[in-house]
Amino acid sequence: MRRGYRALFFALALCGCGEREPANEFSPQRMADALHAVLSANREAYARTVVDRLQYQEGRMKATEHYREEKALPLPAQMLRMSAEAIAKEGQPFSYALLSPWPINKQNGPRTDSEKNGLRAVTETGQPHYTEEVIDGKRYFAAYYPDKAVIQACARCHNEHEDSPRKDFRTGDVLGGLVIRIWLSKG
Repeated sequence: MRRGYRALFFALALCGCGEREPANEFSPQRMADALHAVLSANREAYARTVVDRLQYQEGRMKATEHYREEKALPLPAQMLRMSAEAIAKEGQPFSYALLSPWPINKQNGPRTDSEKNGLRAVTETGQPHYTEEVIDGKRYFAAYYPDKAVIQACARCHNEHEDSPRKDFRTGDVLGGLVIRIWLSKG
């Protein structure tokens, strides 16, 4: 079994999907929910135990988007992007990305009507939003999840960044959304 699929099935097992239905019979929504649970847990653990501790609590090392040049820590969003790029190189039948209506990095803004609608839904309700969409002739199940400032360091980083179009985030606020796309079929 390829590495990406092993990771996916491990994620599903951790979320208890195997207890309720066989792994080969889970829905795209359950698959997306399981992936979201693992991605969110990893991202929060990195933000809490690495970035917040080393930058804000101990003042030993900062997190910055220029982490290579400044010999610093990558931002939590950059860690997620790096893992998404690694998954894309493997050619997996799913992808994920962080998007925001208020992107610090303009490449993280919504580009399609589906992305605009998904982000609007999660920022207004704080709840997941599910849809299907066709991109380049392929049909996808798309799940949008609210990306919240889980700790003060998240809100602080967004508020203090010079390129941030919004500077009033508080802990618990929705910063944008995590979109997970699962390939269903050709158009």
